[in-house]
Amino acid sequence: MGFGTPTAGFLAGAALFLDFDGTLVELTPTPDGTRVDGPLLTLLAEVRASLGGRLAIVSGRSIEVLRGTFGLGDFWLAGSHGLELAAPHLDIESPARDPAIDEAQRALEVFVADKPGLFVEPKALGVGLHFRPAPQFQRACEAFTERLARETGLVNQHGKMMYELRPGGADKGTAIGALLQRTPFLGGRPIFFGDDLTDEAGFSEVVKHHGAGVLVGPERQSAAQYRLEDVEAVRALLRAAP
Repeated sequence: MGFGTPTAGFLAGAALFLDFDGTLVELTPTPDGTRVDGPLLTLLAEVRASLGGRLAIVSGRSIEVLRGTFGLGDFWLAGSHGLELAAPHLDIESPARDPAIDEAQRALEVFVADKPGLFVEPKALGVGLHFRPAPQFQRACEAFTERLARETGLVNQHGKMMYELRPGGADKGTAIGALLQRTPFLGGRPIFFGDDLTDEAGFSEVVKHHGAGVLVGPERQSAAQYRLEDVEAVRALLRAAP
């Protein structure tokens, strides 16, 4: 696939967009097991300062969780796969919650009741079905969420060992595109780091703007041109940023 490896000067002049889970922090068996350490927050603040403020976290998590649970309120944030945007400490820009999400959540809770290891993750603008602890149920999960998507009009977002039902009309690519039109990101070379299938729209968007995508994790088919092995490699590159 011919991925390049980013070097120390790679981030010079960047408008930097970073996925969260699997990119800045290790994936955990359940979403509530994730922790953010003080050194990571310090590192992100240092990189942001070196880039003139041009750093944003672009995540499938809601902005409320990114701020309240992980202490990321000082940063530009795009949450819920691009459905939410927020400048540091300012109000969240987001659509109203679609009632179909509640319908889907009720159906998913019934679905997992007799399937040990599956669990439902309520979100601000979606609902996730995780099968990481019980991969034998993957096909059943996919079939059920595809049916729910047809019935509710929601999008079935495929991710790592999970499916998420959410409204359409936005993704990580549209979020990056919107942020590139705002100060302080104007004029920066867009670079996006991500690990998941949900990050492919972001990779495509930065390439469209003559930037670069960096896949984190094992090699696979991707729109990213560069690759790093794991979360620690991402942090090492950030520490080496000019």
